[in-house]
Amino acid sequence: MKSYSIQEINEVIQGVIYGTTSQSITATEQLEKATTSEISFIGNKKYEKYWESSKASIAVVNEDISIEPGDNRAFIKVKNADLAMSQILALFAPPTPLFHNDIHRTAVIDETAVIGEGARIGAGCYIGPKVEIGAHATIYPNVTILDESTVGKNTIIWSGTVVRERCHIGTDCIIHPNATIGADGFGFRPCSEKGLVKIPQIGNVIIGNGVEIGANTCVDRGKFSSTVLGDGCKIDNLVQIGHNSKLGKFCIMAGNSGLAGSVTLGNGVIIGGSASIKDHTTIGDGAIVGAGSGVVGDVPAGKTMLGYPAVEARDALKQWAILKRMVCDSKK
Repeated sequence: MKSYSIQEINEVIQGVIYGTTSQSITATEQLEKATTSEISFIGNKKYEKYWESSKASIAVVNEDISIEPGDNRAFIKVKNADLAMSQILALFAPPTPLFHNDIHRTAVIDETAVIGEGARIGAGCYIGPKVEIGAHATIYPNVTILDESTVGKNTIIWSGTVVRERCHIGTDCIIHPNATIGADGFGFRPCSEKGLVKIPQIGNVIIGNGVEIGANTCVDRGKFSSTVLGDGCKIDNLVQIGHNSKLGKFCIMAGNSGLAGSVTLGNGVIIGGSASIKDHTTIGDGAIVGAGSGVVGDVPAGKTMLGYPAVEARDALKQWAILKRMVCDSKK
């Protein structure tokens, strides 16, 4: 079992210790559930009230904390408790699943595929013709990577993921279980003779460096050219990214949100959970789309949008307030 003193933990997060405790720490836990051997954190002043009843001996706290740690308890004050806790969680992280051999004997790897130094490929994987796997990449069991696709160095692809032909994934990415990269875009046109005619989707997907894609998320290939996810994008579980969409750098998409075809997101755009973006829409740098909103037109950089159809946040709040008053008045 891993065990750290408060001084050893503080060497990692470089905070300032307030109070004293000799208690060794063996795990992390939220305030309400923590035991004396577990470290917790207070990232917002509204959670100060839970400290007195918590059994945690140590908490990582923001610098603006206004309470005292108490007897045989201590705080480590930092500028950002959330970021500091990410470092502490890494200290206590359990080991990843074992690979007894770098390349499992049941993996099917085409003879034309190129496998980088130190790459690991698990049981039941299929690596197709002319695929390139970068150095120290990890491909967990039952992953399929089809012809001419590339996976960058240090990238991790979890079980059940399918990477279709000619798609490219950058370095230091994480693709979570059962994601699908490069499925056909949703393209059909009505035909009086044949009903709905499928439009061939002959493009691909290009994913930048440091991208994380959640479980069961789908990134469709372009009808022509590429669907693109820029460096550092973070995509939650159960997200749909339509064909020929282009995401700038460091975009965030929360669970159940979706982009229709040919949507363009600037850098640093945030899409809330279950939000929907109409096809051929452009959302400017740093814009925010609130959870459950439906965007049907272009959004300027830096704007926050709410509602369905989405409007600027302050206008949406005014509309909701007026509607609430109308409903209350009708009940009188």
